[in-house]
Amino acid sequence: MKTAIITGASVGIGRAAAARFVADGYRVFNLARRECPEAGVDNLSCDLAGDADIARCCETVLDAVTASDSVALIHNASQMRKDSTMDCDSDSLRAVLETNVVAINSINRHLLPSLPAGSSLLYVGSTLAEKAVPGSFSYVLSKHAQLGIMRASCQDLMGSGIHTALICPGFTDTEMLRTHIGDDVTVVQAISAMNSYNRLIEPAEIAELLHWAHHNPVINGSVLHANLGQRES
Repeated sequence: MKTAIITGASVGIGRAAAARFVADGYRVFNLARRECPEAGVDNLSCDLAGDADIARCCETVLDAVTASDSVALIHNASQMRKDSTMDCDSDSLRAVLETNVVAINSINRHLLPSLPAGSSLLYVGSTLAEKAVPGSFSYVLSKHAQLGIMRASCQDLMGSGIHTALICPGFTDTEMLRTHIGDDVTVVQAISAMNSYNRLIEPAEIAELLHWAHHNPVINGSVLHANLGQRES
């Protein structure tokens, strides 16, 4: 049996990843507040800012995990807010970190001890895990933290047969991006022009990379940039 556990698989990259793993015969669990509309996905209502919800969902998937020959644990869910170093109150920062960082740690603590050799621990980061742009302070901070989590977990899992990687999408056509930048055609075109293909990335392209990364432990500890060759400013 093969299992994929994906946070935030309701929309965007998470939904595309769920569809890709279902197509490959995996039992797929979505941990999110909203359901994934893809057929064949087991939806577990989960507030990733709540320890009790996380514990309950992890307990629910545990039987599938222990019965599996391979598990893809994919930390995809994220919050993205418009804020800055000068304008980000601490309560807002805590809320972002609860979803983007603390929830990852909580899920890992519940599930990693039961993951079989041959599993993967994949983090959906961002180009902003290694650089920054103005107006996305808490998101940039949290994505840098995810890079640290991936590198630390790679070291701590040495010899376990579980490999890890940080997948860093560029500007991907998701609900989160559209909410952040709006639907102004001029803005979308300007962002699209920041890579060599002059378009936004499709969620299915990132899903394909996640699927590949799960099956290729040679990339253990790697940062995989998926941005169509993003221009450097």
